[in-house]
Amino acid sequence: MKILTFSGSTPAEALKKAQLEVGEDAMLIETREIQKKSLGKSALYEIVVGVEEEFLSKPIPRNKEPLAQQRPLAQKSSDVLFNISEAAKQISKIAEVTEEERVPKQAFQAPSEDLKRIKDEIEKLGDKVKIIQNMFWDEKSPKTSVAIPPEFAEIYRLAQQSGMNQDHLDEIMQLTLEHMPSKMRENSETVKRYFQVVLRKMIPVRMETSPKMGGKKVVMLVGPTGVGKTTSIAKLAARYSYLLEKKYKVGLVVLDTYRIGAVEQLMQYARMMKLGIETVVDPPEFSGALNSLRYSDYILIDTMGSSPYDKGKIEKIHECLRSNDTDYSVDVVLVLPSSIKYEDLKATYDNFAPLGIDTMMFTKLDETRGFGNIFSLVYETKIPISYFSVGQEVPEDLVVSNSDFLVDCLLNGFRKGELS
Repeated sequence: MKILTFSGSTPAEALKKAQLEVGEDAMLIETREIQKKSLGKSALYEIVVGVEEEFLSKPIPRNKEPLAQQRPLAQKSSDVLFNISEAAKQISKIAEVTEEERVPKQAFQAPSEDLKRIKDEIEKLGDKVKIIQNMFWDEKSPKTSVAIPPEFAEIYRLAQQSGMNQDHLDEIMQLTLEHMPSKMRENSETVKRYFQVVLRKMIPVRMETSPKMGGKKVVMLVGPTGVGKTTSIAKLAARYSYLLEKKYKVGLVVLDTYRIGAVEQLMQYARMMKLGIETVVDPPEFSGALNSLRYSDYILIDTMGSSPYDKGKIEKIHECLRSNDTDYSVDVVLVLPSSIKYEDLKATYDNFAPLGIDTMMFTKLDETRGFGNIFSLVYETKIPISYFSVGQEVPEDLVVSNSDFLVDCLLNGFRKGELS
């Protein structure tokens, strides 16, 4: 098919030119406005039509609709997609009716072979409808370096819409296509399950462990302003003090003396939970604060929030770490909001990386719908996740990281009400 373009000051004028040139046997593909009407300039419209290559040399069968009565092909695709969706709903209803009719009559006997065969055919047909729906989506999706089979279109669409980096998605899809057993490609559900397994294996997580006998854990939370570090410190303190099998002693250190409100908030939590708390103004005071809390099993450190590009504040945190002359190793946790795009997450990580990031904690999971950005960051950096913060409630809204949780959020969305 040859694609031709015609323009005019109105859609009707452009259409008239197309009719004069190719007659009524062309297919209308698209109508668009190229230039809006303005002072001294007339509007400009363009229509795109398709016509068979041999049209000029020999007659071809006419379309059912004249060119002037056709709608753009994109609109027709939408109607087809809508009709397919309706077909899927009808198939589901048929399956439900079949199941309802079968149960009363055969409550005490095995279903007949005919009913089994009908049910199997309905399930296959339903999956084919789903595949066709996603094929229409794939035609409108950006071109990628990986050829996506129809059975993979649904999982590809879900991952792409989640905010996952395109290069990462293509790499993972290629890996899946190369290693997935051919028997599992029969329908989109088995493809989805296999893809979930692949994603889980690619997400590094840090399992929560208790301090060794006679030892202690020192954890420092760092990250941008407003990400929720102070609230996360309170959640961790409450977890270690009250929610684990053993009730551990917890001490708090505050480096964020620039924000009086944050200091007061943490001191209020410390009073409520009867925890020791120390404040540090200058880096040389850091070791003294740790030694003052040496009776604690956990020492949690809240740091000053800063822009990822404020190297001065990040350097001050680094000075505190360098001035540590105690025997305590500090575990640095980068706290990041899940509600920003991957590129911003990566830029934030890069600027805090000189602190020596051990794990990452993601907050505000209840404020976003896409989680592919989180996956892409851990996939790129290979830094494990330690915790997820899923709301403002202390201490309830804290989830110990696991790959199943993140993959489920990525493919099915976050459902706070279903958290155990």
